[in-house]
Amino acid sequence: MSKWNLVIKVGQCENCQNCVIAARDEHVGNDFPGYAAPAAANAESPIRILRRVQGESHMVETTYLPVMCNHCDDAPCMRVGGDAIRKRSDGIVIIDPDKARGRKDIVKSCPYKAIVWNEELQLPQTWFFDAHLLDQGWQHPRCEQACPTGVFEAVKLDDAAMAEKAQREGLEVLRPDLETKPRVWYGGLKRWKSCFIGGSVSAKVGSVVECVAGAAIVLYVGDQCVAETVTDVFGDFRFGGLAKDSGMYRIEIRHALGNASRECKVGESVYLGEISLALSHSAVEAN
Repeated sequence: MSKWNLVIKVGQCENCQNCVIAARDEHVGNDFPGYAAPAAANAESPIRILRRVQGESHMVETTYLPVMCNHCDDAPCMRVGGDAIRKRSDGIVIIDPDKARGRKDIVKSCPYKAIVWNEELQLPQTWFFDAHLLDQGWQHPRCEQACPTGVFEAVKLDDAAMAEKAQREGLEVLRPDLETKPRVWYGGLKRWKSCFIGGSVSAKVGSVVECVAGAAIVLYVGDQCVAETVTDVFGDFRFGGLAKDSGMYRIEIRHALGNASRECKVGESVYLGEISLALSHSAVEAN
């Protein structure tokens, strides 16, 4: 049987908040019997955008991560909520707007913090995939419709086809350790989870400090070479995809204008700043 899944392309989110606004526009003050009661204007949004900033000026990377109800096949909220929460045959989880009244415990049951509390109605609420629209024949939820950068992709596939898509496109779920079997998938999640080491290489040529393009940079862990790159036209280099809290690294820089090395410890991303090369003996003679 085909079921709804949502693919989120992490690197394409620019934090425009259109998805958040569209969800608020659809649900604040609007009653959809059987699906959801009106959302409160002063409540948290069930769609939120998390932000991660890495590095330092001038090498900074900001990543945005949309988070909402994951419509888990083994949903913790269902284990707590009982008959106040149901999972439809198409994979969508619905918090019953009548049976869930007064059930603030349901809010705390979600490890993704995707359930918000409507204080006025004393009701837990979440993003329910805009099931009321899909049931009318819509092909996309409002968040996908409103996104200008193509972050969201709603697909209705059977589990085998979705597993193939996930493998083919390198899709991952949030917190796989929870084993909740989410139906929200992320492309490019490595960008959210990993770190980088970067720097800028320069050298004094005559009386002018120049960016050094084409310098060979080697990254070591202990005595083992783990990656190699070269500086770009601005003298910048970067090694990405490093694990958080992965410990000590060493970089070695080689160029006709000179050599340099640096050590650093990776907890979060590291920008080593400007690394100056001294003119080598041969370069001095050539000048």
